[in-house]
Amino acid sequence: MKQMLLQEKYPVFALELKKSETDMKTVDDIVEALKARIAEDERIAYIATFDHMDHTMGLGGEINPAIKDARNLVFCFGFALPSPMVLAVRPRSIGIADMGEHFLISFLEPPMEVATKSMEAWCKGLARA
Repeated sequence: MKQMLLQEKYPVFALELKKSETDMKTVDDIVEALKARIAEDERIAYIATFDHMDHTMGLGGEINPAIKDARNLVFCFGFALPSPMVLAVRPRSIGIADMGEHFLISFLEPPMEVATKSMEAWCKGLARA
């Protein structure tokens, strides 16, 4: 998993997962695997799966031709609400893109270390052991 700054301001974690390194065949397979991880912890709430590809196509928007499918899995770790400003960085999302020979799985770095470590472990856990 790589950590980078996207557009020089967004701290993003990204994992390029070759299809030969996982049992996952589709973006939907990955979404379901990650939803199962979310369901394991009652403190984490699954919110929605957003079909980014379908939405962008429906708008007639531009899509990089290398992207074959794209979804966002939306959920919240909401362990505490210490300030109304925290709402600006919630809920969390993991992006999953099918790039043909590999999947690109990415997320914005959460402000909570437990969330970062969990999301990183979930993504890495998609690789075949």
